[in-house]
This record gives sequence, structure tokens and C-alpha cells, in this order.
Amino acid sequence: MSPVSLLVIGAGDRGTGYARWALQHPDRATVVGVAEPRHVRRARLVEEHGIAPENAVPDWKELAARGRIADAVLICTLDRAHVEPTEAFAALGYHVMLEKPMALDEESCRRVVTAVEKAGVMLAVGHVLRYTPYTQALKAVVDSGRLGAIMSVQHLEPVGFWHHAHSYVRGNWRNTDVATSMLMAKSCHDLDWLQYIVGQPPLRLSSFGRLSHFTPANRPAEAADRCVECPVEPDCPYSAVRFYGGMLDRGEHRWPLGVIVDDFTPQALEHALHTGPYGRCVYACDNDVVDHQVVAMEFSGGVTATFTMTAFTEGGPRRTRIFGTRGELYGDGRTIRIHDFLTRSDEEVTPVRQGEMTAAGGHGGGDAGLMDAFVEAVATGDPTRIRSGPRDSLASHLAVLAAERARVNGTVETLVAER
Repeated sequence: MSPVSLLVIGAGDRGTGYARWALQHPDRATVVGVAEPRHVRRARLVEEHGIAPENAVPDWKELAARGRIADAVLICTLDRAHVEPTEAFAALGYHVMLEKPMALDEESCRRVVTAVEKAGVMLAVGHVLRYTPYTQALKAVVDSGRLGAIMSVQHLEPVGFWHHAHSYVRGNWRNTDVATSMLMAKSCHDLDWLQYIVGQPPLRLSSFGRLSHFTPANRPAEAADRCVECPVEPDCPYSAVRFYGGMLDRGEHRWPLGVIVDDFTPQALEHALHTGPYGRCVYACDNDVVDHQVVAMEFSGGVTATFTMTAFTEGGPRRTRIFGTRGELYGDGRTIRIHDFLTRSDEEVTPVRQGEMTAAGGHGGGDAGLMDAFVEAVATGDPTRIRSGPRDSLASHLAVLAAERARVNGTVETLVAER
């Protein structure tokens, strides 16, 4: 069987990361084209994959205009630019892997689903948490009945003070007008994951949260607009100089340092911190997304769940407690501990780790798991290989949108079951 041929639309960290899976499995997939407006990123992908120069273009519309020149497409553009290329490539017969979120409002999400269903192509949304060995081990415990009937779930997303400052204060997802809500940008993963573990989407949601800390009101009186010029920088935990400079000094030439420089040199970093958005004081940015939020959910049969997202942690994997009628489960993203009520015994399950639960670490094997499933689905024509298809992803996105409405309006939102 010939390798599945892929186009990459958007050669940022996500597109480049997914594409590298093909380098590790050249017998299964090959990247034959790229559309990326930044020359450095485009040229890097061309060199890594040996892409023909005529198939490396700045605008995805140039590739779409050629008809179907590959089996599938990886759409990894910024959040607001997902719908149009999905519609275009689906209409040409491409199977689509679409980075999360699939879209930012209900109408656009439905447009994505309609496009792939009308074209009869497969869609895998980049909900990589569904594909990790850890998630599969945890879900196997839940589905086995060992915990009895699930009554309640607690789930924490410890974003991390440094990650929040990078992505949601200084970075691309800092502002709802520029990108989307924090819940959609970061935590659509989590509401989707809860739906996957519980086995159904929620019926009712409420939510509370706000932007509390990263505001001008908390700016030290002596602080400068940029960390490189700031007299209080040595005492600030959010110092861009310390964070990015430390990565450069340690030779960590990857995300998130790779977001702000293409050339990993002190000169390039100094220029970025003096002139770019990632050198700004965290109390002097144009951010408006929340820095902490909770979502309360009710599922069919009275199952309840709470989700907490907070910037104010050291970071690390998500943490989950599941409470059943016969047992309790605690998972920390690495190890799963099960307490049996009948025997009062504990068991630990430690899935094989496949990297850290970060973008740089491949999301604990989730990135590779997603690509493995998507390529296998395309190669065999079997959509059941995909765990994050259009209808499941639509349901979880509608839950995210409802939760954010609940937070903004102070309401309890009810969802109508999707057919």
C-alpha cells in the first residue's frame, strides 16, 4: 500500500509537529505540499520533507486551485481561519485533520460538519487528549465497570503561570477579539475529554471565572512596559527575560521559545524581547481572557462534573478524580490509582509514557496517536479509527459555547441533544 500523501496548511508549531510524524513513519505517510505565509517556516518544512518547490506556497488557495493532489490535508492555521480551507479541501475530496478548535461559533462549527458530511470525507479534530495511552487506560477502567456507576467527576487543567503568560497574556490567544475565549482556545480539550470519559455530552452547564491578576491594577509602580527595561524584572515570576533566556541558555530550542524566534541566538531573542509581543510586561498587555474559570456540568442520569482551569499553578498534566458507586479513581496524567470499596484495596496503573503532556512533548503521545489514527483511517477507509470525528466534536464545541454563555450571562445553559 502506498503511503498516504498529505498537505500541510499552516506550518507553525502544530502543523510542523504533526508533519514530523510522517518522517518517523515514511512507509505510512508523506508530506507533499505546504501552504504557509512565513517564508522561514515554509522553507523549513520543505527541507525536512523534500517537498517540491512548486508545492510550497504562501496561500492555501494556491494549492486548492490545483484540485486534489494529495489524499488528505492537515489544517493547522490560526483558530479564526479554520472554516474556509476545511470547506474548500473537503469539496475537493480531501480527508481532513483539523486542529482544535474546529471553529469559534455554532454556525461555523456546523459549517465544518456539513462540509465533510456533504463531501463524504473523513474529519479528525485535533482533540489529542482522546488519543493518549493514559486516556485509553483510564477509559478502560471506567468502561470495565470496576468503579460501578459513575456519580461525579472532578477535573483540573493546571495551565501553569508561565504557559498562561506566554499564550494567554502576551500571545496569540490573549484577546477574545483577536482569537476566542480562554475556554475555547485552551479548554475545549477538557470538556471534550470529559464527554469522552463519561460517554455522553452534558445536558446543563453553569460557569464562573474572570480576569483577575494580569491587569494594569496589579502592575508594580516601578514597572516598565517591557521586561528588558524593567527595574523590578528580577523579582517578577513572569519575567520574559528569565523564561525565554533560560530556555535559550539550556539549549531548549523548541516550543514555546520557537514561537518567538526562528533563529535560536541571543541576538534574535534580544530583538524579539525589545520589539515583539512576548517581551511585554504581563500587566501592560491587551489581554482580556480569563485567568481562572470553573464549569459545572450535569449529564444524563444525574452524573455531575466540575472542571477547573487556572493559570496559577506550576503547570503539569491534568488531574482527575472519578467517583463511582463501587470505587474511586485518581489520575495525575501519568499514573492511575483505583480504590475498590469492597476490598478496600488500591491498585496503580501506569501506562507507558510517550513524552510530556505539553505541545513540546507531543501531549503525552496524543499528537502521535491522532496522526496514527487519522492516517490509518485514510489508508483503510475506516472512519471508526478516528475518536474525534465531526459529530462528537460538534457536541463538545457546543458545550464549550454554552459554558461561556453561562459565565458571561450568569445563566444555567441547557443543551439539546444532537442527532
